[in-house]
Parts: sequence; C-alpha cells; structure tokens
Amino acid sequence: MADCAVDGGCPSDYIAIAISVLALIMLLTRSILPLLVHKVPRTKGSGFWLLIIQIFASFNLVLSIVFTFSFLKLNRRHWWQSCYIWAVWFQGPIGFGLLISCRIVQAYQLYHIFVRRHLPPIRSRILLPVILLPWIAGAAFFHTRKSLNPQCHIRGYWIILVVSLDILYVTILVGITWALHHIEFRFHEFKDLLQGIIVSTGAIGIWVAAYILNEVREDTPSLQVASRFLLLLTASILVLAFFSMSISQPLLSQVSLRRREPQEFETMGWALGIPDSGLLQKGPTPELDLNEPLEKLLLNRRFRQSFMAFANSCLAGESVHFYDEVHELGKIPVNDSVTRVYMARHIIEKYIDAGVAMEVNISHRTKQEILGTSDLAHPDLFSGAINELVQLMKMNLVKDYWSSVFFMKFKEESPTKSEEDQEHMEQVIGWDSSSRISSVHGADDPFRLGHSSNGSGC
Repeated sequence: MADCAVDGGCPSDYIAIAISVLALIMLLTRSILPLLVHKVPRTKGSGFWLLIIQIFASFNLVLSIVFTFSFLKLNRRHWWQSCYIWAVWFQGPIGFGLLISCRIVQAYQLYHIFVRRHLPPIRSRILLPVILLPWIAGAAFFHTRKSLNPQCHIRGYWIILVVSLDILYVTILVGITWALHHIEFRFHEFKDLLQGIIVSTGAIGIWVAAYILNEVREDTPSLQVASRFLLLLTASILVLAFFSMSISQPLLSQVSLRRREPQEFETMGWALGIPDSGLLQKGPTPELDLNEPLEKLLLNRRFRQSFMAFANSCLAGESVHFYDEVHELGKIPVNDSVTRVYMARHIIEKYIDAGVAMEVNISHRTKQEILGTSDLAHPDLFSGAINELVQLMKMNLVKDYWSSVFFMKFKEESPTKSEEDQEHMEQVIGWDSSSRISSVHGADDPFRLGHSSNGSGC
C-alpha cells in the first residue's frame, strides 16, 4: 500500500481511471449525438464555442488529476510530466478555471438577455479571458515561486489561497443563477442550470475536502489513496454535471438538444407555441385584392408563402423569411416579455448578426439600433428593418413575381379579383404578365437559361 500510494498503480487508482474514461465518453456522446441524430444545425454564435471550450477544459481537468496525483505508475520522468504543467496550469487556468469561467459567462449572458432584456454589453470572447485572468495570474505566481514539492503537493499555507479562489468562483456562479430564479423559461434553462449547480456544488465540496486531505496528510498512505480516488471520482461527476447545465443551449434560443419535447419543431414559432405558426390558414381563404401595396399583401399568409417560395428560387429568400418571423413575433402579447425575448433573440441570431447564413441586407444604422436595443421585447424593435426590406423587395422581386409560375399557381388556388388584377398588373408594369417570363429578354437577360429551365421568373 505504501509503495503504490507514492508511485501510483493501486487497484483503486485504475478503478477511478476507468470511471473517468467512462465519464469522458458519456460527455462526448452527449455532445455529438444530438448533432448526428436530430440534425441540430451548428451555429456560429458564442454558445457553440463555449460548449467546445467546456469539453476541452473537462478533458484537461481529468488528465491533470491523473498525472498530478500519481494514478499511473510511471518510472521515467519526462518534461511533460512536470508538476507545474499538470498541477498548476492544466488543473488551474485551462482546467477547472476555464470550465467554471465558461459557466459564469453563460449565466451572465442569460441574465442580461432575460432579466435586463438586452444583449450582453461585453462579448464572450472578451469576457471569458477577463474572468480567467485571476487563474492565470495565480498559476504564474505558483510557477515562478516554485511552491510545489517533488510529489506535486502545495505547501500548507498556499492551500487556503487555492481553495478560496475555487469557492469564490462557485459563489459568483450561484449568485448569478439566483438572479434568474423568477424568470419563467420555456426550454428548461433554469432547471438545467439549477440541477447542474446543485450536483456540481456537492461534487466541488467533496473535491475540495479530498484535495486538502491529499495535500496535508502525505504521511498517511491509505488516506492518500482514498483521497485521490475521491478527487478523480468527483471530477468525473463534475464535468458531466457542468455539461448538463449547457446541453439545452439556452443562450442560443433553440429547442433542447435532448429533444425531451414529444414533438420536433421546425421553427422557433412552433416551439414557442405561437398560434398558427408555420401553418397555412385554415378554413375559407379570404378574398385578396392584389391592388393593395406589398405591405398589405404580405400580411396574407398564403400570399407570403407563395412570395417566399419565389424569393427562395431566386436565392433571395432571407428578406421574406425575416418578414415572416417578425410577423410571428407580432402575434406574441406585449406583456409576455419572456416569449418575445426568445423570439427576438432568435431573429437577431438568424438574420441580424454579422456573417450568419441568412443575414439580411439592412443599413448599418438600423442594424446597430437593433443590436444596441435596451429592450428586446419592444414591439417596434424590427420596424425599421422591415421598412427597408419591403422597399428592397419592391425594387428587386415584385415585378418578376407577377410573371412567375408561383404567382400563376397562387391565382389558381386563391379566390381573387382576377380580371381587375390582370388589368392592374398591365397598368403597373406595362406588359401582359401572362405572356412574359421576365422584364429582361433575349440576349440582354443574364439569367435567360435559368428562366427557361425552372420558370421561376427571377
């Protein structure tokens, strides 16, 4: 017992390693399977990268404990086995420090979005290094002072500093979480956050107790073996608990990756339960006057669906999709601020953020007004963007839509004032919409081959 307590390789050590390997496999499975099975799209936002960083930090924490506390019997000493690499850096800044800092960033974002109702003033890529700075400074201090003994144990009077830093960050995370307790979340965010904190706080308590015993009682072999077994066991539980706090991706305003809901949702409107979201109007279709301006026509769901299909065929559908989702947002009562924040955040991430696949073409001033809003639940948040995009659609899409097969199909399926509409179309655009595919013809039409192949009229 005395030999393996110092050199490693005790039976309990290998049992703890097997448990940690199983925990890491479960961690990878829970992070990858939703993307493969449920085809959840990978986002470009900070939420995705924070999850990746947490997985990276989880591996670092587990590996650092294995090498720091001599779980494996390694006779040869190499530079990469240095106590300062594993016990100071991997276990601190890029292990537990990075793991809990990611959780604080996510809770901070959740607080600003749902409690303060505006986007976080500090971006994640800036906030995360700032929160991590005390860990980096502490690791640099221990490294320069050479405060570890040959068994990678910290001298007694420095243990208080290490434990105090751990407790401080856990307290900050609990405090931010408590500020969210009154919010009625829709996708289990607070429940996941609370469960994860309860489990992880208990694990951290046991972990700290085992860490102190392992550091101060080097003269008791049985206590050394038992305490390091508890260290690795609780660390394995901790990484799973921390990841479960993020598995629903609350900051991305998406449906839970665990798909606990019995129905899979194609749109955010469906997930939020907005009436008739994503469905064509049921019952008799009201008569539509095509003499109305585009702003009025788009309020009709059948027309909007037809116009959206046409815009998609022209690879310009993001403006109509944006209009459709903002229209869905307008159905949510103004006093239901939490649901409005969900939908507004979803629209911003999908259409407004720079570099997203469906980014809409609006002015820089309008975009900054949306991103800098003080109230994500404001009923006129997207009014300026809608006005700009409707004008763009009038200039770029409307004329070709009247001559497209999508409009012809729409007229066949909807009761409209056909003769009056036909005359109105001829007066507005100056030609017979039923006999022309495009207002540009012959060799002057750069898309002539595309028109003849699909008849979309782009």
